[in-house]
Amino acid sequence: MMKKILSMFALVTALGLGFTANTFAENVMQVPEVATEAMAIEAETPVADVATPVTAEVEAEAPATLDSGSTGWMIMATILVLLMIIPGLALFYGGLVRTKNMLSVLMQVFVITAMVSVIWAVYGYSFAFTDGGSLNGFIGGGSKTFLAGVTPDSLSGVIPEYVFLTFQLTFAAITPALIVGGFAERMKFSAVLAFVALWVTFVYIPIAHMVWGGGFLAELGAKDFAGGTVVHINAGIAALVGAILLGKRIGYGKEAMTPHSMVMTMIGASLLWVGWFGFNVGSELAADGTAGLALINTQLATAAAVMSWIFIEWLAKGKPSMLGGASGAVAGLVAITPACGFIGPMGAIILGFVASLASFWAVTSLKSMLGYDDSLDVFGIHGVAGIIGAIGTGVFMSAGLGGVGYADGVTMSNQVTTQGIAVGVTVVWAGVISYILFKVVDVLIGLRVSEESEREGLDTTEHGERAYHM
Repeated sequence: MMKKILSMFALVTALGLGFTANTFAENVMQVPEVATEAMAIEAETPVADVATPVTAEVEAEAPATLDSGSTGWMIMATILVLLMIIPGLALFYGGLVRTKNMLSVLMQVFVITAMVSVIWAVYGYSFAFTDGGSLNGFIGGGSKTFLAGVTPDSLSGVIPEYVFLTFQLTFAAITPALIVGGFAERMKFSAVLAFVALWVTFVYIPIAHMVWGGGFLAELGAKDFAGGTVVHINAGIAALVGAILLGKRIGYGKEAMTPHSMVMTMIGASLLWVGWFGFNVGSELAADGTAGLALINTQLATAAAVMSWIFIEWLAKGKPSMLGGASGAVAGLVAITPACGFIGPMGAIILGFVASLASFWAVTSLKSMLGYDDSLDVFGIHGVAGIIGAIGTGVFMSAGLGGVGYADGVTMSNQVTTQGIAVGVTVVWAGVISYILFKVVDVLIGLRVSEESEREGLDTTEHGERAYHM
């Protein structure tokens, strides 16, 4: 079992690190000249020599002020991300499982959202987004546990801190909710909750801090606009580990396990697509031009990925399916997530197209080749497309390819290497810690339901309810 898991880590790490790139032209930032009184006083000094430092000093001393437009947008973006989870992800997953397990998946997503919300307020926000002192490379500090010091007047940039922390709360909630698709239809509800509580604490929060909270991956220069590493690779690897450790569902490969409601899955996928604009565009934390770039990139990458998936499925299987269209949409959304604020629209189309092809191969060929039962293809779509998106960010952010360009002194090769390191760290951290946490929960509670419960269905055996009475 451990050998199989280690081999999978090696595969996904190779996907993340096995890329080379060339250098393209870089953007040159120009600072506008602003007249000041200091220029008039020092008449002999050229205007251009004085304007920039004086202006920069004034701007540095100016206190942050609330932007009502950006605040209004961020409140809406937060609601859109919550819409992605409940009902979006819940319906998407619920339609994909068999009728007897419909409510169990809805329940897992719903309650995970509630539980993680409380964890985030109590200590998650603090350890993800504050200074961790000597450990700041890997984890934040406890200065804002129980939201100490956060008031209606405190700001995060140009928006209220309460809005920022709630927006980030929705990211923390959706990530473990994604994981349940890897072991759907066979894990105890109590074990799911115990694992998620531990996983958010020891996997999600540290990775979020490393990438977004000023940790060592942020210092290294890794680019992740909205969660390619923090959300999708993180969740994909954890789902893969869980699928391998729990083993295959009873009858897997022998009995039909087709989705019980493609209508619900289509509704869920559509809610994910719409809600994802809050996810990606909201990650700019302002209503500005970069938010507009993320908007068009999200739409184009998703559209290209849908077309890519249904065409390859049409060629391979003779017919395009609704499931294929929905899967392609999610693959495109995942791939553009880390890149949406850094690359150009044409790069977004290419990225969505390529990521969809890679995910199609992962769920149709790689899974059967390696023999694991990732029930709802969390690794095949979120893990694989997340890796493609993270690496692709380093390529397509080149100004020569329509992106925003690299920082001074950074080449495409440098950025792709940094992106590969971020992917590798996420794969190893999520993989190893998730394995340990699954084992701990297995010892304390037990991971898998009994054979009798699995055959009857988790709706009745775990929750005493049925989704349908017919």
